[in-house]
Amino acid sequence: MPITVGFLLNHDALHQIGHVASAIRALAEDARASVCVLTSTDAQQARVCELIGAEAAARVRFVALDLSTVARLLDKGLRRVLPFRRVAVLWENRAEFARLDVLVVPESTSLILRDTFGLKRLCFVRIPHGSGDRSISYRKVGKGFDLTLVSGEKVRRGMIDNGVVTPDAIEVVGYPKFDTVDIRGPRPPLFDNGRPTALYNPHFDPRLSSWYPMGEAVVDWFATQAHRINLTVAPHVMLFKRRLHSSVEHRRIARRRDLPARWRGLHNVAVDTGSVRSTDMSYTLGADLYIGDASSQIYEFIARPRPAIFLNPNRLDWRDRPEFEHWRLGEVVETIEELDGAVTRALADPHRFDDLQRAAFDWTFDRADLNAGARAAEAILTHFAGFRPRA
Repeated sequence: MPITVGFLLNHDALHQIGHVASAIRALAEDARASVCVLTSTDAQQARVCELIGAEAAARVRFVALDLSTVARLLDKGLRRVLPFRRVAVLWENRAEFARLDVLVVPESTSLILRDTFGLKRLCFVRIPHGSGDRSISYRKVGKGFDLTLVSGEKVRRGMIDNGVVTPDAIEVVGYPKFDTVDIRGPRPPLFDNGRPTALYNPHFDPRLSSWYPMGEAVVDWFATQAHRINLTVAPHVMLFKRRLHSSVEHRRIARRRDLPARWRGLHNVAVDTGSVRSTDMSYTLGADLYIGDASSQIYEFIARPRPAIFLNPNRLDWRDRPEFEHWRLGEVVETIEELDGAVTRALADPHRFDDLQRAAFDWTFDRADLNAGARAAEAILTHFAGFRPRA
């Protein structure tokens, strides 16, 4: 009898879907599994269908997770500062989750279904949405998963060494997001003026992000450089989803300001506050230069080695700290005055960090012949072979 495997997509944005889509497709094509995809918005379901294709989607049972009228009203007042809706969706749809044997998620909030909401028999699989270096990747909450599927040896080793998982509860399957994107194909054009383009990809974390103390100055500087370089501003998609951002990891809060009116109409600057293109690698593939801080998207960017600059306006002591390992892949600057020289050097010597980037990419992503989605599906089916409900 097939095991019932659910995939939960319950977020304010669409960025997590690419990390699980190819696993959904692979399991939907396997007779050993009955696949259910649970989504909390119509846009999530549409994006899943787009990525897995009509044939696989026809084999999937889709469940739209709804909220009561009271919860929707509360969410209207809280959504800009708290993830109220995500937790409410879990609580109010417990009956749907109870029908599953295994639940696959790209985050950790869903563990409250078992730990707080009483679904003791439900097994949990985690496919992380990214393969960065931040210490939040190794939070002890990860111990709650029955199986964790990761992109490469870097993440596997980090999780084991930090006591997040035991060796028998983690498996390297590759990076499912790469199954949905041709990382070796033609690069998508970002501007049509023939000049190189920089991607500015700030995070939302109040302690690590360069956006709050330095973001406007960065964009303003590029606005003066229309004669030589373009800029695409594409932050982590959550930056513009909320006004206030808090860091569980660092216990800080920051307020995001509105975009300045002076940026409207700039011919060499484009700002994307969270479209699908911010999630499908259009910018990390298309840009010639990466500028960022804490986002794991740097590892997607170096699928093709190119110059990178990391902004450290908070003057963090980053050297020899594993959570800043990616800052070794480019030049680190602390002030806006240093940016001009860093950009000039990056454009003049674009291959300076190629060897380091190639090594970091290979350590982060296992690139076996079998696609990551198929490997993830087989790992799930093997791990839960002979599944029996928990007492």
